[in-house]
Amino acid sequence: MQPKNILLAKQVIETEREALRSAAERINESFDAVVDLLLKTKGKVVVCGMGKSGYIAQKIAATLSSTGTSAVYLHPAEGAHGDLGIYNAGDPTILLSKSGSTEEVLRLIPILKRFNSPLVAIVGNPNSPIAKQSDFVIDASVAKEADPLGIVPTTSALVMLALGDAIACALMSAKNFTEHEFAQYHPGGQLGRNLLMSVKDVMHPAKDIPCVDPEMSLREVVIRMTQNPLGAACVIDASSHLLGIITDGDIRRSLQKTEDFFKLKAREIMTLNPTAVSPDAKLGEAIRLMEDRPRQIMVLPVVDSAHTLLGLIRLHDAYQAH
Repeated sequence: MQPKNILLAKQVIETEREALRSAAERINESFDAVVDLLLKTKGKVVVCGMGKSGYIAQKIAATLSSTGTSAVYLHPAEGAHGDLGIYNAGDPTILLSKSGSTEEVLRLIPILKRFNSPLVAIVGNPNSPIAKQSDFVIDASVAKEADPLGIVPTTSALVMLALGDAIACALMSAKNFTEHEFAQYHPGGQLGRNLLMSVKDVMHPAKDIPCVDPEMSLREVVIRMTQNPLGAACVIDASSHLLGIITDGDIRRSLQKTEDFFKLKAREIMTLNPTAVSPDAKLGEAIRLMEDRPRQIMVLPVVDSAHTLLGLIRLHDAYQAH
C-alpha cells in the first residue's frame, strides 16, 4: 500500500491532467479569433487578474513579452488609481477570473470599453458577468480543484496558465519567432547564455590543455593531466588532428583493472573518435551533447572541419560562463 502523501500527490496530478485534457478538447474558433486579434494588435496586450488569477496573469504577460508580443500586467484594484495610464487606445485586455465575477475586474470593464480595448475573458464560468461583457471568451472551467478541500485554486490556476501558454505559442508560430529573437529578449541567465554565447567564447585553447601522443606512457599522461587539470587529455597526431580522449575516469578505471598501469600507452585506454563540437556551436548545443546521452560526459574536445584540435570545453565552463 502506498504512503498517504504519495497517493495524494498522484491524485492531484491526475486531477490536473484530466482538467488539461478537457480544456484542450474545448479549444474552438474563439481561441483562433483571440490569436488573430493579438496578432494584429499594434500596441501592447494588457493582462489583468486578481488574487491567484493575478499571479497567473503576471506569468502570461511575462511569457508574451519574452516571445515577441508586447504585454504588461495590470492589477485591477490599482487600475482605477492611476495605472490605467499604461493604455493606448485599442490595446486589448485579457481578463482572468475563475468565478467570472471578480468585483475588481468587473469595475474596470466600463472604463476599458472607453479605451476601445477589446476584451478577452479567460474564465471558469463562460456564462458569468465578465464573460457576457467581453468580446471573446475562452472557457477555463474545471470539474474540481485538486486540493483535499476542493476549494484552493490549483487545477483552475493551472488551466488558465496552460491557456495563456497556448496563446503565446500560437503567436510565436504565426510570427515565425526564432531562437535568435528570444535571445535578444532574454540575454540573462543560463538560457540567455546558451543562445547567445558560442563554444569559442568559453573553451580552453589547445595550448592550455594536456595534449599527448598516442604512444606516450600513461605515467607521462598523468603528469601532463596533473599540470593542466581540466579533467581530460586529448590524444592527437603530429598534425594536431584529434585521435581520442583520456578522462580522469579512464585513468581511475585503468588503475583498478591493470597492475602494470604505467606500462600502458595512451592509445590503449583512450576513447577513439570522441564526441566533439565546433567552436562556432552555441553553448546550448555543447551542453546538450554532454548531457543528453545515456551517460553524461563532462568534457568536449573542440575541433574544426578538418578535425584539428582547437580546444576543450567542460560542462563546468558552460554553466559558469559570463
